[in-house]
Amino acid sequence: MPVLLWSVVSWLLNTVIIKFVVMAVMYWLVYELTPWLLSLLAAGFNLAGLTTTFLSIPPGVWFFLDFMALDVGIPVLLGAYVTRFLIRRIPIIG
Repeated sequence: MPVLLWSVVSWLLNTVIIKFVVMAVMYWLVYELTPWLLSLLAAGFNLAGLTTTFLSIPPGVWFFLDFMALDVGIPVLLGAYVTRFLIRRIPIIG
């Protein structure tokens, strides 16, 4: 019986707990690094030129942009691309 118990405990420690800790640390790193990288990317853009570009869009085009909810979709896509980039840089996964 102790051999069976030791094998179950060994399996739990080697597979379940260690993988949980590794995945939790990776999740925390991605969760913390993504907003930081997005803030660095936003700081590098010329916002004055971007504002004049958006002001030149006609109202008919704004209707379709609002209809497709690009104000929600574009930040989600950018966050997904940054997260994918970060995950692929992890040596175990990439």
